[in-house]
Amino acid sequence: MPRKKIFKRRRRFGLVAMRQTPYFKERVKAVEVGSKSISQLLREMGDTGFQGRKLGEVVDVWEEMINQGDRLLIMLGYAGSMSTTGMWRIICWLIENRYIDVLVSTGANISEDILDAMGAGYWKGHHLVDDEDLLRHKIDRFYDVFADELEYRKMEGLIEEFIMGLDESRVYTTREFLFKFGRFLHERGIHCILSAAYEHRVPVYCPALVDSGYGVAAFTASTRGKHIRVDMMEDFRELTRVVDRVGRSGVVYIGGGVPKDFAQLVTVCRDLMHGGEIAYPHEYAIQITTDSPQWGGLSGCTLEEAISWGKTSATGRNVTCYCDATIALPLVAHALFERVGKPRRGPDLSDVCEREP
Repeated sequence: MPRKKIFKRRRRFGLVAMRQTPYFKERVKAVEVGSKSISQLLREMGDTGFQGRKLGEVVDVWEEMINQGDRLLIMLGYAGSMSTTGMWRIICWLIENRYIDVLVSTGANISEDILDAMGAGYWKGHHLVDDEDLLRHKIDRFYDVFADELEYRKMEGLIEEFIMGLDESRVYTTREFLFKFGRFLHERGIHCILSAAYEHRVPVYCPALVDSGYGVAAFTASTRGKHIRVDMMEDFRELTRVVDRVGRSGVVYIGGGVPKDFAQLVTVCRDLMHGGEIAYPHEYAIQITTDSPQWGGLSGCTLEEAISWGKTSATGRNVTCYCDATIALPLVAHALFERVGKPRRGPDLSDVCEREP
């Protein structure tokens, strides 16, 4: 029997709740199995419940941000061990299509992609393994992903080679350091996050740069007499000015950690730039995380809590999806590919990328 007739029959016999309350506004809709695009599936999931609905809402909010064009600055906070799992090419795609305008990353995520881009790659492993035996074989483990420690050292050696060519008489921001390194990688034909950011003039900030292969490379360079200095406070001042220049901002957080709060605190500093009397929160905020709020940490902190700080807007569009980003990010990216289908013209930040403090 057709579904419409079944529905009418249920309604006739009083099997469909029609009671009017202020809480019954939109029905949950069951997902039908059939041939459909990822975009359509996520639209349908947006009418379901729990994290399926939230994942559908993530695409809706991100698409709305993209459609704002150069009137909105979109920042991406990129934490966790994502690049080792193959997520780094999605980040490149987001940069190349200007679905993000600024990247705030951990050092690991913008170095470990380079190892893959150099051809060494990562290997499917297992989380139940003899780690002492892995150490003997010089194999590094990221949960169920393996990497060759000897290849990892080559990647760090490449960073060291770049560092050895820097001018140690001056101070760099992480943004300038990473832009120059992106050019270095681009000239060597290594396609990765930083080379994509260099080509498309997307500033990259790394407030915890030393907590990665960059720190190791800087240390080994120092043993050869090369000492470089990085001013992360100037990064913070510069990004605050960038956000203030565009005027409106939205954020996407993959995980949490330092990249998240760096992007959050920019709104606080922007408030202070203007006397501290008017809040300038992010108008849009998306968070994909597996951390929960009850432990009090920033990675699990809700976007609603951030409203109390003036970091996110009470009247904006905020959505948190509690999901492993290795599941969520590929689905969201493919849905954006299907829905938007063309590069976005974002704010022109070329002068920021090429600026020397």
